[in-house]
Amino acid sequence: MTAERQQISGFALWQWRSITQKQAIEAGMSPQEVDWLLREVAGLDRLSLRLESFKTQPEVLLSCSLETLAHLWQQRLDARVPVQYLAGIAPWRQFVLRVSPAVLIPRPETEYLIDLALSVVERNPELALGNWADLGTGSGAIAIGLASALPHALLHAVDLSESALSIARENAAANGLSDRIQFYQGSWFEPLTALQGQLSGIVSNPPYIPSQLIPDLQPEVSRHEPHLALDGGADGLDDIRQLVSIAPRYLRSGGVWMIEMMAGQAMQVSQLLQQQGSYREIQIYADFAGLDRFALAYRQ
Repeated sequence: MTAERQQISGFALWQWRSITQKQAIEAGMSPQEVDWLLREVAGLDRLSLRLESFKTQPEVLLSCSLETLAHLWQQRLDARVPVQYLAGIAPWRQFVLRVSPAVLIPRPETEYLIDLALSVVERNPELALGNWADLGTGSGAIAIGLASALPHALLHAVDLSESALSIARENAAANGLSDRIQFYQGSWFEPLTALQGQLSGIVSNPPYIPSQLIPDLQPEVSRHEPHLALDGGADGLDDIRQLVSIAPRYLRSGGVWMIEMMAGQAMQVSQLLQQQGSYREIQIYADFAGLDRFALAYRQ
């Protein structure tokens, strides 16, 4: 949002908030989305919004005009544009990441991949060193999370979309991690040929949604998030098959392979890993809702 800043009375902003929260409820959305947008546009914290203490402030400085803010909110109501795209940022772990329709909005459940990596390294300290890859990096969230959690590792982040990589590079720089993450444009392992047999870990949140299900997703997802990062082919497993089959060439012995997948795919992914013949200790982990969403295995 680059519109001109505007000062507005706290009472006027409170009135706008009250109206838009009612609109959100009527549209089946969480009224908390209004506060999320106000935290970014008006710099208000959660407590002042919850207590409505900002109502008595003589002036609140907005990063855009109230007219622009109202237009953004109308896009949320009419076109179901995700609030993260409207604000241009999304919180993820301890980071605030830039996002746009060129990248998936990083989800809280994906944070568990970083926690899994940390638990793996605790059991296998030698994996804390060397090279790790984030395949299909998008906003760079996973690479940034890994680089922060594994301070002695070098991250290699790959994406097919140059627009996504531009955002990922910006996010890495904003979080002081540019020297720890190398970015590559290409499909999966293609740019990493020189790293065959050298990766301590491979992590990915690949496209895993069956093509025919994408139109039935929430409009925020189906209309606005990049289908390149969603569409996993007829059964949702096209890209996961590639990751399973090619990864052993790139992992060092004992290296770890981790992905996020769709609920209901755990048995098929486990079978793919077993049939490939190069993996051991295949494990499935559940997300916060108790759904099996993550697979982990080690290179023999």
